[in-house]
Amino acid sequence: MRIVLCYPVELRHLEQIQAVWPGAMIVDAGQERIAAELVNADIYCGHAKVPVPWNEVVAKGRLQWIQSSAAGMDHCLTPPVIESDILVSSASGVLARQVADHTLALLAGMLRDLPTYFRAKEKREFIRRPTRDLHGSTIGIVGMGGNGRILAKVLKPFETTILATDWFPENKPAEVDELLPADALDEILPRVDSLILAAPLNDYTRGMIDERRLRLMKKDAVLINMARGPLVVEGDLARVMQDDHLWGAGLDVTEIEPLPLESPLWEIPNLILTPHVGGQRASRIDDMTRLFVENSRRFQAGETLINQVDKHLGFPQAGAILFQT
Repeated sequence: MRIVLCYPVELRHLEQIQAVWPGAMIVDAGQERIAAELVNADIYCGHAKVPVPWNEVVAKGRLQWIQSSAAGMDHCLTPPVIESDILVSSASGVLARQVADHTLALLAGMLRDLPTYFRAKEKREFIRRPTRDLHGSTIGIVGMGGNGRILAKVLKPFETTILATDWFPENKPAEVDELLPADALDEILPRVDSLILAAPLNDYTRGMIDERRLRLMKKDAVLINMARGPLVVEGDLARVMQDDHLWGAGLDVTEIEPLPLESPLWEIPNLILTPHVGGQRASRIDDMTRLFVENSRRFQAGETLINQVDKHLGFPQAGAILFQT
């Protein structure tokens, strides 16, 4: 058994993995060697941020299971993988708490207009202007996976009304006031004060937030994208914000990362940009290893994996066992 890793493990993590796979060869490939090492893997755990020869991997027929170390699955769910017999599980839930922390920072920072005050401080100016409230507002959440669910828990104590959309609207969390089908997004857009994107990237969600949908939102609404950059058509967002249609936006992800220097988003004053750091957490690698170890036990026992992905949907299927931190 050859297990290839591509996430930043330390010696203690390797020891934990080895304990559940006695006798297996464990290869800590990192980003530098993952493209070469993955071809001969039986099991792969990680998130390759470099090109990987998935056609060759699938054609070889050796890889049995992919454990993503990211919640988003677009890095590995290529057409050959989707159509293969390879099991796939995600890291949904592993990063949910820190994603919620970062979402709250972007949302509160935008509602309280911190960009204006940061610029004023640099100029030694005393500027006061209206701000907006989180308490008592209506929040829209797109996607009720691990991130969406913990976001609802975090935001509900602010006396918010939470409207959400999801592929499985029958699984409504108690914190959500209304959970509508994924194709009902247009129904909630005019009602929300803030919209948070927590959906996976797939053919259905790519470019879902375009100019038409942005203009369905209130003129003073806030958009927060903590999911994947390509969910938002950035040229449309820039145009709508330049027309002063939205109060502001907070983006932890962009269509291209790093954001190109020529992007008009750099020039929009009421927009907070962070460099895809929402998943950073001190215990992230510990939590990821814990998930991989438990799923390794399940894999060997022939049990259903935690966060087992419906490869055609791109996220865990309805009723799946979800990881809890």
